[in-house]
Amino acid sequence: MHTLRRITIALAAACLSACQVAPLNQLISDVFSSDPAPSVKADAGADKAAAERTPMAKATSDLLVPSLPLVERRESLSATGYAVISVQNHRTPAQQRLLAIRAAKLDAYRSLAEQVYGLRLDATTTVADMVVQNDTFRSKVEGVIYGATLVSITPSGDDTYETTLSLDKNTVQDLRMLYLTQLASRSR
Repeated sequence: MHTLRRITIALAAACLSACQVAPLNQLISDVFSSDPAPSVKADAGADKAAAERTPMAKATSDLLVPSLPLVERRESLSATGYAVISVQNHRTPAQQRLLAIRAAKLDAYRSLAEQVYGLRLDATTTVADMVVQNDTFRSKVEGVIYGATLVSITPSGDDTYETTLSLDKNTVQDLRMLYLTQLASRSR
């Protein structure tokens, strides 16, 4: 059970590895080298077991963490959200426009969260007689976004608003490290 938990943490760390390489390598190393049984006495056998886990952790972290993270290649992340004015639930056109701007901004935040944390995708396909009967996709994004800068709010066509947000790479790294820290503390 502990091994599965450690592998899950390592894979999550790899998915979010576009943050700083050195701290992520250290986090993965700490996950693999932590002692799952605190009751084991610190003797020569325990030291040998810890020494055997450390090369595995180093090799695993070297394989999982890319050498040039995506965020380090770009100065910031940007995301654009869209919303239709006429479908907003209000009677006055002015209030519909304001609600569309708000919806477009939330869509842009969702897109930023996808870029920072990734997207969970669940898919189900049912096949009968070698014909696809049902194909279902569900996606979920969850995370915290702070420090985003509003770049623009512009009308796009007659009935749509477009909102663009930007997130500095240092803030992205902070968000990912915060997420990894919370993930590691939940699993212990």
